[in-house]
Amino acid sequence: MANAGDTFTVELNQAQLEWGTFRFTGSRGLRYGEGYLKIPKPVALNLQLFNGNHTNGYDILGENIFHATSADGLFTGTLRSEGCSNAGDPYAKQFAGDKDLMALGYWYSQINAQIGDLIRVTFTSPADVVLEKL
Repeated sequence: MANAGDTFTVELNQAQLEWGTFRFTGSRGLRYGEGYLKIPKPVALNLQLFNGNHTNGYDILGENIFHATSADGLFTGTLRSEGCSNAGDPYAKQFAGDKDLMALGYWYSQINAQIGDLIRVTFTSPADVVLEKL
């Protein structure tokens, strides 16, 4: 479980900024405005950031659900840690808006996020994070 003061930084790429359109799957149609924030595997392991495989599909605050704000005051919402790199893996590979894949995409648009920009995630408690464009 993450603790207050834990932090990590991610460099944005095209997939994170344009998740609804920059995809290599035919599983669904294009959806403009979606975005996510990558969680590097070592970070997920170290901070115990899980997905639904670990929580048996339940929403557990501080394990796969997090309250989030941005340092600039433009984002307030709930993030879900989700996805996995291998089937059944309990560790999350990304943060996305909880049941709203456009939540981060909208914030990215507001801050004019670009490929190569750095986003710092800082935990202020085990269940609360602050996002900051550096």
